[in-house]
Amino acid sequence: MPTAPRLALIPGEPAGIGPELCVRIAQAPSDATLVAYGDGETLLAAAHSLGLPLRLREATAHAGPRELALVEHRNAAPVRFGHADPANAGAVIGALKAAARDALAGTVDGLVTGPVHKATINRGGIAYTGTTELLAEVAGTDVVMMLANPRLRVALATTHLPLRAVPDAITADGLERVLRITAGALRDSFGIANPRLRVLGLNPHAGESGEMGREEIDVIIPVLERLRAEGLQLEGPLPADTAFLPQHLGDFDAVVAMYHDQGLPVLKASGFEDAVNITLGLPFPRVAVDHGTALDLAGRGIADPSSLQHAVALCTDLARHRAAARNTH
Repeated sequence: MPTAPRLALIPGEPAGIGPELCVRIAQAPSDATLVAYGDGETLLAAAHSLGLPLRLREATAHAGPRELALVEHRNAAPVRFGHADPANAGAVIGALKAAARDALAGTVDGLVTGPVHKATINRGGIAYTGTTELLAEVAGTDVVMMLANPRLRVALATTHLPLRAVPDAITADGLERVLRITAGALRDSFGIANPRLRVLGLNPHAGESGEMGREEIDVIIPVLERLRAEGLQLEGPLPADTAFLPQHLGDFDAVVAMYHDQGLPVLKASGFEDAVNITLGLPFPRVAVDHGTALDLAGRGIADPSSLQHAVALCTDLARHRAAARNTH
């Protein structure tokens, strides 16, 4: 890989804050060449609204400060910041799929994705559950969702499910897959030779020896014991209410939580502005902002670019680690 990885930068919902955040990112020097997959007119309009310079270059060009290389995906309808239009859903999804296909082909070294508006995409006639699921389908791989900031990494055994559906969704095969993917990604993408994982229980007090539920005894513990025998460093199952105590943060490389709101509130409380969303298990790095489209802020020039800045920096590092891992095999 060249010194500077080429990263696909996908603004997401064109009427949200994604385009203006991309413009802000483009103002400063970067360790990566950023290739925007989106509508050039919208990016220039966002730059104009911010009073910032932006030059759009050909997709194969090297983009420096105040520039973005562009793979054009034109919107079907004019964009009014703050007003999402379902007519533009096709361009949003098309940009994501094209960037993923280019990553699979090696044209770009990773994806950095801005926020999309799920309801608008569905109203546009496209069945859409999430970008993580979409990228997994394009790549044909199993994936794991991880949220991370500089202090903490949390991977999820289940994602966007009603709470009453979570126990049935935690199966031995599914949990084993999550643990293997998470450990493998920490090795190959993060450069951690022997990753240490803390695995949370499902029930209060991790089931308290079956008094508060048997999922730990029947499912979680047998999986952990089997994978420990193979050499994986796994601690748990642990009670979620004490697993994140500050004195333990240096003892592990990631936490595997059983459900969305078990682990993510702790992570977001420890640093929401610099949190990012990582898709583990893809054959290329994908890092997303950990916030929504913020339609009420769009076009006003007040949106915080911190999450996107961290996403670009982390995706750059992950791309380099993957290249180094490939070169050693």
